[in-house]
Amino acid sequence: MAALIATYPPLGQVTQLRGSGEIIFHAVLEVPNELPADAWQLALWHSSGSHGDWTETELLPDAPDVHRPALHETHGTKSSFYYTARLVLEAPLTFTVKYRTKPDQDWHWVRDEQGLDDGMVLADHTPAGEHDSDDLPDLIQHLNPDLPWRSHMSQSPGTRLWSIDARVDGAKDGESAYAQVPLGIPWGRFLRWFALVRTWTPWLGPRHGKSTFELDKDALLCSFLSPQGKHLVFLGMSGVGDVITLFRSGESGRLTLHIRSDNAHAAVGTVLVAVGNDFESASAAVIYHARTLVSSGNVLTADGKAESEPPSKVKPEWYENWYDGLGYCTWNALGQRLTEEKVLKAVDTLAENNINISNLIIDDNWQDIDYRGNGQWQHGWNDFEAEPKTFPRGLKALVSDIRSKHEHIQYIAVWHALLGYWAGLAPEGPLAKRYKTVEIIREDGERRHLPTGGKMTVVAKEDTEKFYDDFYRFLSSCGIDGVKTDAQYMLDTWVSPRARRELAYAYLDAWTLASLRHFGGRVISCMSQAPQIIFHSQLPRNRPAVVCRNSDDFYPDEPASHPWHVWANAHNALFNQHLNILPDWDMFQTGSHYQYAGFHAAARCVSGGPVYITDVPGQHDIGLIKQITGTTPRGRTVVFRPSVLGRTLDVYNAYQDPALLKVGAYHGRAGAGGTSIVGVFNVSMAKALTELIPLTRFPGVVGSLNYVVRSHVSGKVTPPLEVGASLSVLTLSLPARGYDVLCAFPLTAFESRTRGQEVLLANLGLVGKMTGCAAVLNTVYDLRENGRMLVDTTLKALGVLGIYISVLPELSLQDDFMVTTQGQPIPPHTVSVNEGDQHVLDVDIESAWQEMGLESGWANEVEVKVYFAMEK
Repeated sequence: MAALIATYPPLGQVTQLRGSGEIIFHAVLEVPNELPADAWQLALWHSSGSHGDWTETELLPDAPDVHRPALHETHGTKSSFYYTARLVLEAPLTFTVKYRTKPDQDWHWVRDEQGLDDGMVLADHTPAGEHDSDDLPDLIQHLNPDLPWRSHMSQSPGTRLWSIDARVDGAKDGESAYAQVPLGIPWGRFLRWFALVRTWTPWLGPRHGKSTFELDKDALLCSFLSPQGKHLVFLGMSGVGDVITLFRSGESGRLTLHIRSDNAHAAVGTVLVAVGNDFESASAAVIYHARTLVSSGNVLTADGKAESEPPSKVKPEWYENWYDGLGYCTWNALGQRLTEEKVLKAVDTLAENNINISNLIIDDNWQDIDYRGNGQWQHGWNDFEAEPKTFPRGLKALVSDIRSKHEHIQYIAVWHALLGYWAGLAPEGPLAKRYKTVEIIREDGERRHLPTGGKMTVVAKEDTEKFYDDFYRFLSSCGIDGVKTDAQYMLDTWVSPRARRELAYAYLDAWTLASLRHFGGRVISCMSQAPQIIFHSQLPRNRPAVVCRNSDDFYPDEPASHPWHVWANAHNALFNQHLNILPDWDMFQTGSHYQYAGFHAAARCVSGGPVYITDVPGQHDIGLIKQITGTTPRGRTVVFRPSVLGRTLDVYNAYQDPALLKVGAYHGRAGAGGTSIVGVFNVSMAKALTELIPLTRFPGVVGSLNYVVRSHVSGKVTPPLEVGASLSVLTLSLPARGYDVLCAFPLTAFESRTRGQEVLLANLGLVGKMTGCAAVLNTVYDLRENGRMLVDTTLKALGVLGIYISVLPELSLQDDFMVTTQGQPIPPHTVSVNEGDQHVLDVDIESAWQEMGLESGWANEVEVKVYFAMEK
């Protein structure tokens, strides 16, 4: 039996299209080869407006001479047939699809057969402006009249911005004050909502819903999509006045404020609200204004300096992008019983497998701890030096051995908790005697199997700066280059409001200053998605950006966690992309026996963040590692990070929806100089999915340009595509746990005098890499007077360079081409036509470099020049 496998706009989802006017619907029907292809009928059943009548429009099949771009192989026993219909989009449009074999047969309704809800199409409207008649009470039904609100100038174009204040009492008798305040119902009625909630104290995660607003956790940010296609975004402020403002769902789906105050006096919880025609602009509006409020709300210390202002003796410099190298973390790889022998064996095994990491993270359990209490959550830290039984020669000797044997390892970092260890300092240990300390009571978190509550000993406020300065000075003397500072959320488990307001920020600031002074900002901030930490340390831009964990951990032995991990990171990045951080999607394992190894690898590549693995020694997928890394001329192993961070393109799709997760990123200059990237992931654990993805969905594509799109998994390249054209729609089919990375490359056109046609060119970067486009540093096309074309490009690593040349099938590699690197001709056999596409020239720079015995000299870049004959 045939099956309708995909439409665009998609069924079961809400799609926003730019502007109004004509809309082209696309559908693909999969038919067994033994059935006739021309007997099928498809119809679009649609309704416009809230009270519009339902109307039928026939979906017409493609003409026989029309060929759709295909990036993946189709099923051998089935064929795909495409249909289109054109409609005028005048109002919100609701639709479904039906099909049948011939006129005398019954219709098959897709919503009945596949359980898909109707689709909806919304058109963008005029941007929200200062002079719109709607004000906040018009946008929030039953807006609480007791809450004062005021409008502000938005820093995000096309949006309007307000703030709302809610009073909260002062903290008393050693307990924080709380307020539960109803706010209202966004829009009165909405189509979809999205929220980032506190999945537990250290982490954020996404939640989604349709017409009913219901949260299971407190939310930091909420967004609501109106039936008219506008987005209303709410952000609860924290980090100002010792108040945390979050959201809950209240009676009848009301948005409700949940406020906690550690202030000794009455204070206010503040909510920022923005409206716009797209989520990105509206969310940017509230986050930009939050940064302004945090910057103006710094509390002065006794010596008159702002708490978050680095003292004059600290002079931060632009630090090296240490996270551009491949990293290795010991945590999942070596377990919690870490020893010197295990660390040395791990780095030796990596080298034996030709995995030349640039960064090594020695994770938890290298420290000298007291092992008191019920598990690590109750253990305290004794002293700076490594655990004497498992690291008998000390930390410095270990680091020295690693560096002497593995020169490719440039940076070595160690793990520690913000407060020392999970329970702070050992009460009777050397550190507790060396520094002034206080005893803090913490409450158990939401995960009851983790006994994180009870007493902990921490360094007192007056010694925090000295404590961190001494510790990091010790680490530096041992040859350590950076730290992974974990368990930062412990500050939010403290019961005492006085400790929370007087000591928490002292720790955060002392840590920041010491990390700048000793490590130049080479740190990973971890378990730090508590609201007050986000607003105080990650939102301001008066310090260099740091790497910051973007979600809960990678759990290799929990199969259900893998697709959710990528899903959560892609949605958290919607918010975190605006912070002064580089989002870190956590480590992963490449071993071929892990079903999600490639899935995770692709996610890390499109994230724009660091890439580091935690393979058990000897359990490596070398082929996969080569897809995510490259070797520079100086022998350093690097990764290829897009310049614009990856985040989900579908804000309101829920995890359970039968839809592919699409993570959009971008690399290079805007317009003709950049490459659009879409990582596509099937987060279903059991069901194959097919979607139609138009070129217009790719971030940053320009309407005046043509593009070719390349699939990393299949290696196939589309013919030239025009933005907005009917045929510029890609069919993507992924099995359960499947993934792909699609890159859209802008084409540069040159007139050929003798060919009577344009010659189209695109630099595809390193074609064997998932984000090989990010290996390109520069490209210049130069049509010489002698009729020869020069493609002059600079790369950050060795590999196979791909150049799309529209007339390549008409050219001779032997007669029409010459390729040089570093000014020298490369061996002819290292230049070939790509097996997957005859329009792509492959230049194996890595093999040529090795055969020619080239050396890097002073440069760490690879210059490649491709000359070919433009004219016949």
